[in-house]
Amino acid sequence: MSVFISYIFLGLTLAAPIGPINAAQLDRGIKSGFWHAWLVGVGAMVADGLYMLLVYLGIVHFLSDPLVKTFLWLFGFFVLVYIGVESIKGATNAITVRSQRSRQPLSKSFLSGFFLSLCNPLTILFWLGIYGSIVAKTAASQSIEQLWIYSIAIFIGVSIWDVTMAGMASGFRKHLSNRVLTFISIASGVSLIIFGIYFGWEGIKALLEFRKT
Repeated sequence: MSVFISYIFLGLTLAAPIGPINAAQLDRGIKSGFWHAWLVGVGAMVADGLYMLLVYLGIVHFLSDPLVKTFLWLFGFFVLVYIGVESIKGATNAITVRSQRSRQPLSKSFLSGFFLSLCNPLTILFWLGIYGSIVAKTAASQSIEQLWIYSIAIFIGVSIWDVTMAGMASGFRKHLSNRVLTFISIASGVSLIIFGIYFGWEGIKALLEFRKT
């Protein structure tokens, strides 16, 4: 049981660091409420599950290809900057009236989280490094069923953080002034753009290195 709990904690440590997903959840929670913020996290979890499956199936060499990494960095740049700009543009209008909620479809929040995680090479590095080692260790000493139990525990940890962030983000809307909420939403958008610039810089470096080979 203690091992199961330790893998839940591992899932929490994956989801907790401040990054594009948390920034997007904070923005969606303020603008549109709990369910939109939660679905950003669910979309990210689906992408995580896809990478987990690729590691499990042993198709990780595809993700290590320099061309694939370059594409992910650059595509991640466009996704992050686009969402960040949209967040800043819509901040004032979305939070003018505290009781008014953004009418964006829930599917848009889900897809935002999915692509933010799918195009994040740092997420790939986690699954290749941490989860890859778990697969290798478990396959050598324990059953496949045990591996699935550990995988479920990781997802439980990620889910706990997802619900926590969604609750915090939507709760801010109820207790803070419109001006503060607008500031937080703009700050979230700016942080997404900063992450996007970082992704773009890494993508350019990866592209230059790829052209040298």
